[in-house]
Amino acid sequence: MRGRLLQVFLAELAQLDPAATASDPDGHGPITSGYDPDFQETILLPSARGPGQDARRERPPIQVPCQIEVQAFGELAELATGNSPRSRLVLVFHFADLERLGLVEPITGDARLRVGDRLVAIRDRRTGDLVQAVRTPPGLYLIEPQPQFGLGGRRNLLLATFGERALGTQGAA
Repeated sequence: MRGRLLQVFLAELAQLDPAATASDPDGHGPITSGYDPDFQETILLPSARGPGQDARRERPPIQVPCQIEVQAFGELAELATGNSPRSRLVLVFHFADLERLGLVEPITGDARLRVGDRLVAIRDRRTGDLVQAVRTPPGLYLIEPQPQFGLGGRRNLLLATFGERALGTQGAA
């Protein structure tokens, strides 16, 4: 027995597609990759109409059963450009569900949920109805996938911490 999740929801996740993001985002233009060459972060594509669009490319969304542990949701943080809500969620995934969905590497046993994957929404597990959408920007991105070892001396849970990206420069409080 490997235990089970409590109060189960469906996490809708959009996984980063590194190959598509690395491809040339502007065709014959001066940009050759969607990643910054120094920081290896996705870039903003230039736009004549204001803020650019993120060069990030994602795979089609997937839905994974989870338990939700809210750390902070909408807590205000003062930035030099104004206030920005901060959110931090921990989603608890069961490895049995990840295995069933093909989200575990067969050789290494690593979860195929990666840093940078984006939480799109939380849905009702029975009906699939929307419970909570995640506004992007700022979005909530996987920042730490942490396997847990427990019942029966086996790995059974993945604690996945999601946080948002900063919208501006931190100001002095």
